[in-house]
Amino acid sequence: MPHAIVRRTAGVLARSATRHASLAAAAPPRLVLAIETSCDDTAAAVVGSDGAVLSSVVRAQHSLHEGYGGIVPRIASRNHSAQLPGVIAEALSRAGVGVADVHAVAATRGPGLAGSLSVGLNAGKAIAAAAGKPFVGVHHMEAHLLTARLTEGAEAVRFPYLCLLVSGGHSMLVLARGLCDYCRLGETLDDSVGEAFDKVARDLGLGWSVDGRPAQPGAALEACARAGDAARFRLPLPLRRKDGLEGPSCNFSFSGLKTAVRNALLAELKGGAELGAVHAADAQLASDMAAAFQTAAIRHLEERTRRALQWCRDAQWGAAPSCLVVSGGVAGNSALRARLAALAAEDGLQLYAPPPSLCGDQAVMIAHAALERLEGGRLRDEQDSLELTIRPKWPLGVAVTH
Repeated sequence: MPHAIVRRTAGVLARSATRHASLAAAAPPRLVLAIETSCDDTAAAVVGSDGAVLSSVVRAQHSLHEGYGGIVPRIASRNHSAQLPGVIAEALSRAGVGVADVHAVAATRGPGLAGSLSVGLNAGKAIAAAAGKPFVGVHHMEAHLLTARLTEGAEAVRFPYLCLLVSGGHSMLVLARGLCDYCRLGETLDDSVGEAFDKVARDLGLGWSVDGRPAQPGAALEACARAGDAARFRLPLPLRRKDGLEGPSCNFSFSGLKTAVRNALLAELKGGAELGAVHAADAQLASDMAAAFQTAAIRHLEERTRRALQWCRDAQWGAAPSCLVVSGGVAGNSALRARLAALAAEDGLQLYAPPPSLCGDQAVMIAHAALERLEGGRLRDEQDSLELTIRPKWPLGVAVTH
């Protein structure tokens, strides 16, 4: 951890200790201070074991990366180093607590960008060591998986449940049989759905904003698609054989769909506007393609989720799901939510999804995942100590096949 960050983190500890009074002594809920820096958003939050979100601070980096067409790791990590001390101080201030008042400190250990993860993990360990608090290293995807148990309640989202976890870095179907007991029924064979959304948005020339507010490219594509006619383009569904039938797995693939979009755009442009400037040259073409791509991508996700539900009904793992959950950054897509809600209803299940503000990367989910393990007595020496290191590549649970 750079010395400058250590000094500024120590300053946060000193200021918070003198600025805030201790919590009331009458059996207060346990509080966790959490840090999330797995990619490009710098975040910190304070969450209680009673489900109360006392604070959530997120500093995005959209303006730093938009000109590059994607996240630049060295820029992301450098900005985390500059922003994190202030983000932590703001999270504590908004919560009205000091570090002495929290029960534990948590930070994302992986998966993610190595440089970004290092900034948050080292800051979290430094705070925990200085304050004499337990430290919890959190799996980023497990945190996404568990968020609905915070927002909807553990009684509604009961184990076991099936989760479609879709984000900028991951696409997977996970059967959550219990805390720390996860089976991956399917995952992407190439690009994640979030990456495909982002790259198609870039080819269409969509900026990183919606209605003048900063937003990820996927959100810009969803907004663009609302004015589009999906029937204008016939895009191939991923992993379909020539006879139109699906393969037997629950895995995903989005690279072919992304290429099909690019080829269709080039055929339409025919030497006119270039990729990356489609929207500026022909807004309706961009909207129609956005709608066609979004429809195909969601149909692929829907088909694979339907098959996963069938696998669960076969009781191969003795775990018929209590509900269907969708989480991760792409879970904020309203069209996807609508299709999955209908799919869940076909099986007599309820769809649960965190609010859009808790679908993307933030520290509330990191705090909640840490609290689930603290409350469930599931801390692990190899994962929850000041000696642990980052894990940029870190599979969630175990992979299974039908």
